[in-house]
Amino acid sequence: QVQLVESGGGLVRAGDSLRLSCTASGRTFSSYDMGWFRQAPGKEREFVAAISRSIENTYYTDSVKGRFTISRANAKNTVYLQMNTLKPEDTAVYYCAADIRGNLRPVVSTYAGTYDYWGQGTQVTVSS
Repeated sequence: QVQLVESGGGLVRAGDSLRLSCTASGRTFSSYDMGWFRQAPGKEREFVAAISRSIENTYYTDSVKGRFTISRANAKNTVYLQMNTLKPEDTAVYYCAADIRGNLRPVVSTYAGTYDYWGQGTQVTVSS
């Protein structure tokens, strides 16, 4: 069982920055691929960013490329999402997720259905 706890959300203005953190329980965090997803009101949950367990590979949805950066500190069991130049359309609940079978995949998954564990979410609201 893996527990994920997100933090760092809040209310900001367009153009501001936020850093989300997600801390995992357990001793095998470094073996998981990790992802960030978001869900806006009335919309489907969508992929935002992912990072491989080896830290070598990162992936982003097009709308956040150049603005968001995913990183991880395996020694701290933590994955981060640095969000810069925030826009009102970034407003959503942000979730981190762990793929414990990432070692079976050729690339990090961007599909929510492949992730096994999810955090409770943290609200990010960007005002115009």
